[in-house]
Amino acid sequence: MRRLILNADDFGLTAGVNQAVAELHRAAVLTSATLMARAKATEEAIEIALATPSLGVGCHVVLVDGAPVLQAQEIPTLLDLETGQEAGQGTRRFQPTLGPFLRRLIAGRMDSAELEAETAAQIDLLQSRGLTLTHIDTHKHIHMFPAVLRPVLRAARRAGIRAVRNPFEPAWSLRATPPASAIRRMQVRLLRRLERTFRRIVAEEGFTTTDGALGVSATGALDSKAVSSILYSIPPGNWELVLHPGYNDADLAVAGTRLLASREVELQALLSWQPLASRPEAQGIQLISFAGLGADV
Repeated sequence: MRRLILNADDFGLTAGVNQAVAELHRAAVLTSATLMARAKATEEAIEIALATPSLGVGCHVVLVDGAPVLQAQEIPTLLDLETGQEAGQGTRRFQPTLGPFLRRLIAGRMDSAELEAETAAQIDLLQSRGLTLTHIDTHKHIHMFPAVLRPVLRAARRAGIRAVRNPFEPAWSLRATPPASAIRRMQVRLLRRLERTFRRIVAEEGFTTTDGALGVSATGALDSKAVSSILYSIPPGNWELVLHPGYNDADLAVAGTRLLASREVELQALLSWQPLASRPEAQGIQLISFAGLGADV
């Protein structure tokens, strides 16, 4: 059996991203989305999610390149001390990019209890609004690192969540996504060395996950050709196609994301496959959300 989750990240980032998520789900080419607890269009995304119970919704835990839910004094080791000083507002944000985040993490200067507390706060914010969360993943896939994975899973387990993204892209998916740059492909291959440890920790913590994440290497270059190639290549198993669709509006332009024009390219590539389940190459692929991972096949 081949089962596929089509998940859109960054739900709540902007109104244009929210519009794309809603449109793709109505077109039956999106089964799941992960919602940011504190982003410009989070409130609108929550309203869409509550009005669309057929859409699986998870928490897109943000611990880098974003703003926290907790107060600065509660999570000092997670924050960029320079943020907000120019404006004189004292506003604190997480590290702006993955580089400084990892340097602090590797140096042991990031408190595990703070990672767990902030994750719990983000999950609680969404659950308190009435959302039933199907799973968790993280912005920039940082839960692939064991020092982040453990506290994130502990927070999720306390909240009743038992599914997590497997952020590692399998070799067959790399071969099936020719748009991916050589540097991106090399990064994905190197990071796959962490997968064995990831799977061990996930099992120890009592979570379920997929066999791998598809399209990670093609993030920012996921066009109709790549989508087609991936769908033709899917082997038996449980897989997640990681998506970043959206409309390139004014809010997205100032959001600081590197994924601008590519979001609309991805959106149109997915819409061109509508309805996905009726296309010949998709026959035999069961479309599910993370809520269906534990179901019998």
